[in-house]
Amino acid sequence: MKIAIINGPNLNLLGKREPEVYGSQTFEDYFEILERKFPNVELSYYQSNIEGELIGKIQEVGFTYDGIILNAGAYTHTSIGLGDAMKAVTTPVIEVHISNTYARESFRHQSYLSGNAKGVILGFGLKSYELAIQSFF
Repeated sequence: MKIAIINGPNLNLLGKREPEVYGSQTFEDYFEILERKFPNVELSYYQSNIEGELIGKIQEVGFTYDGIILNAGAYTHTSIGLGDAMKAVTTPVIEVHISNTYARESFRHQSYLSGNAKGVILGFGLKSYELAIQSFF
């Protein structure tokens, strides 16, 4: 099984950015834990702060991988293009958020991605990614 984890803007700052919301662990460190927890899954990780690069990565893996886990960060609430990319590919996408977006500012309550996702997991910290991987079994 091949699963791509795609993270959007500012998620490269995990471990530094708002630790009270996002925790103190870097995603790279957490990714190593995921690789150990799921040795029979071929995991890949990609992060970009640029919307078009995220769309390009979805298109690149969206016809050959078994699953995509997408945390689009703030683009969740602004990007029709990312939603369209999810809809265009055949690989199922799980939308993931570290924080509970409904417990935050009202603009974070809208997602342009959810309607094109197989499912949405939010609010469980970094464990949201683990839950998303498990959803593909």
